[in-house]
Amino acid sequence: MTDNDNTDETAAAIFDLARNRSLDEQVSHPGREKRKLPKRFYKKAEAGPHEEGHAILLDGRVVKTPSKRPLAVPSLPLAEAVAAEWEAQADVIDPKTMWLTKLANTAVDLVAPRREAVIAELVTYAGSDLLCYRAEHPDVLVARQKALWDPILGWAAERGIAFVSTAGILHVAQPEASLEAYREALRALDAFRLAALHNAVTLTGSAILGLAVTLGRLTPEEAFDIAHLDENWQMELSGHDEEEEARLLTRRSELLETGRFIQLLG
Repeated sequence: MTDNDNTDETAAAIFDLARNRSLDEQVSHPGREKRKLPKRFYKKAEAGPHEEGHAILLDGRVVKTPSKRPLAVPSLPLAEAVAAEWEAQADVIDPKTMWLTKLANTAVDLVAPRREAVIAELVTYAGSDLLCYRAEHPDVLVARQKALWDPILGWAAERGIAFVSTAGILHVAQPEASLEAYREALRALDAFRLAALHNAVTLTGSAILGLAVTLGRLTPEEAFDIAHLDENWQMELSGHDEEEEARLLTRRSELLETGRFIQLLG
């Protein structure tokens, strides 16, 4: 194996390791040191032409995903931004600072090979959308939900995705025609936008908000505030919780990066 081959394998291994690291972080290992970050092993990161679009190059070699596929993206601006993440790494490489790379890897490895399965998962999620379950009281919260959530549901309904709302937490079935319209909206997206949408859905708890961000109806900031209306209401009542604020700040940052990923796709 040549040095260039080693470059390919090492780049893939770093994100393969990062994919599983979260499992380690959920369990305490007394006396065990945290896994060290890998050292930077390349001199230059840049974008370059590729048969599948625009690739990310380390010292002239195409970066590979954890599944050993070429890390190539559809747009040059996104490729340059991903390459900039690699170039910004100093002595060590920290995958947690490389959100665009992570999303691109996800699109290539996990979404493109199983588009229909990903779409089916999102349609199932849409069947219990956050925006459809409303508070019964107090009146102020009920009014806020109506003011912020109804316009987005109205926007979706204009596209055939007419969802039914209910007060309380008991499940309400959504019309099959509306779920099918949501499915068709997702089928119009490429693997990269679908990966971003999946991430936006996870971060907001709403399939409709995820679609609105992906299609440009909402900014990531707007979607985040709409999705976390209830949490913000609770903090107004009970005061600020530092841990909760830190958690929300992290999720907000991730959604903003997801929005940037979508914008860079063009």
